[in-house]
Amino acid sequence: MAHVPPLARAVLALASLVGLGLSACDSAPDPLAPAAMDVASAKVSAKSAGASINQQLAALRRLTAPFHNFEKAEAAGWGTELTPCLEISLGAQGFHYANLGYIDGEVDLLKPELLQYEPQADGKLRLVGVEYIVPLSAWTSAEPPTLLGQEFHVNPVFQVWALHVWLWRANPSGMFADWNPKVSCAGAS
Repeated sequence: MAHVPPLARAVLALASLVGLGLSACDSAPDPLAPAAMDVASAKVSAKSAGASINQQLAALRRLTAPFHNFEKAEAAGWGTELTPCLEISLGAQGFHYANLGYIDGEVDLLKPELLQYEPQADGKLRLVGVEYIVPLSAWTSAEPPTLLGQEFHVNPVFQVWALHVWLWRANPSGMFADWNPKVSCAGAS
C-alpha cells in the first residue's frame, strides 16, 4: 500500500465520513465549498485578472489537459475519490478526485490537490475544474492562503482552506466560485 501523508489521511477520513451522508442531489452546505466555448469563456472572465494570472491559468490548463482522459489522471496520482458527486440548488461541483501526495499544507499552482469531474450520461467523467485545499491545521499564517490573486476560504466541514478554479467549464457565478450552475450530477449512477 502506498504511503499516505498524515494530513491527507485526515482529510480522506473526514471526507469518507461526510460522504456517507451525501447523495448526488442532497442539499448540503459546501463540503469543499473541455468544450472550446467553455475554455474561451473562462479566458474572457479571467482577463480582468491581468496578464500574469492568465499566464498562470494557461500553465494550469497545459498541466491538466491530459486529464480529460480520467485514466491519465489516475495514472498521474489523482485516483482517490474524495467525495460523491456534489450538487445543491446553486449548482454542482461534481466528483472530487485527490492526489493525496499533494495534500501537504503547501500551495503550488501546478499541484492542485483535487480534480473535479462531472459525470456524463454515458458513464464517462468530464474534467471541469480543479480545487486547491490546505488543511487548517497545516496553515500557520494569520492570513489565508492565496493563489491566482484569490484568497482561499475556510471550509468548516472538511477543516480545510479551499479554492475552486473552473478551468474547463465556464461558471456564470465566477471562475473561483464554489458551485457551478452549468455542472450537474444527473449522470451520476
